[in-house]
Amino acid sequence: MRVLVTGGAGFIGSHVVAALRERGHEPLVFDVKVDPAADVRDPVAVGRALGGVDAVCHQAAMVGLGNGVADAAEYVSRNDLGTAVLLAAMAEAGVRRLVLAGSMVVYGEGRYACPLHGVVRPGPRDVADLDAGRFEPTCPVCGEGLSPGLVGEDAPADPRNVYATTKLAQEHLAAVWARCTGGSAVSLRYHNVYGPGMPRDTPYAGVASFFRSALARGEAPRVFEDGGQRRDFVHVGDVAAANRVALEAEAAPGVLAVYNTGSGDPHTVGEMARALAAAYGGPEPVVTGEYRLGDVRHITADSSRLRDELGWKPEVGFARGMTEFARAGMQA
Repeated sequence: MRVLVTGGAGFIGSHVVAALRERGHEPLVFDVKVDPAADVRDPVAVGRALGGVDAVCHQAAMVGLGNGVADAAEYVSRNDLGTAVLLAAMAEAGVRRLVLAGSMVVYGEGRYACPLHGVVRPGPRDVADLDAGRFEPTCPVCGEGLSPGLVGEDAPADPRNVYATTKLAQEHLAAVWARCTGGSAVSLRYHNVYGPGMPRDTPYAGVASFFRSALARGEAPRVFEDGGQRRDFVHVGDVAAANRVALEAEAAPGVLAVYNTGSGDPHTVGEMARALAAAYGGPEPVVTGEYRLGDVRHITADSSRLRDELGWKPEVGFARGMTEFARAGMQA
């Protein structure tokens, strides 16, 4: 299969390219890091790149929490306009297979249960609570504490920041493209991806990158809030394998299929920082109590649909992955 990989020189994209090549596919890298003219917002460049292509693996995106709404236009341009240009070019070129790099951020807060009111959806956390160090969401009905659980793909979307909003819009665009063209589209909603080749010292990198970069400088990782935020840290090799599986699988035409893509083994941010520091041999993490408005407290999802329907399963466990990442190289 000849596969155009947008963002194919980036962190996740480069691993996708390697995974496809190992299976005998022909990945074609479309990335501004390789060629400044390879911009998904340029219909001429995209149309040219789609010649002879069987499928597209769309990894190109501006990622990270960002700066409130100050950079909203840039996020929308790169993520949503870029996706719209790509899909329009695919429709014209007759390319009918798409795998999209989605994200679990579209859910907002995770799934919570109140002992009195069952499953509830807390609203955005209050600044006064965050300033006071009260980080856990409470029941919107009675104000009692909640128990976090796993989110399924059918949970309602509730994006809490600009980046999350653009990732949800990408899915809507892909669904419209699939209906209009009869193409097959898959969105893999990534969890917190980490591993070799992560970018370092960038405001758009994930928390694992921040911690690893600090350790490389001889500094203690700085853990926000109280370190109790629950996340699903999934190895980039497993994410690349999920993309390969999604490209190779039989897919229903005319619809967007959505799959959570996580390890299935949630850990707190504090646990991750300690594991990484221990594996690196660096200073112990420092819990700062700081927070970022727009962050959610807990988000871990059920990835069993991806396992059951496509036969994918993660291969790299938390301890092994953190040990490997502590010793791995990072992108400048």
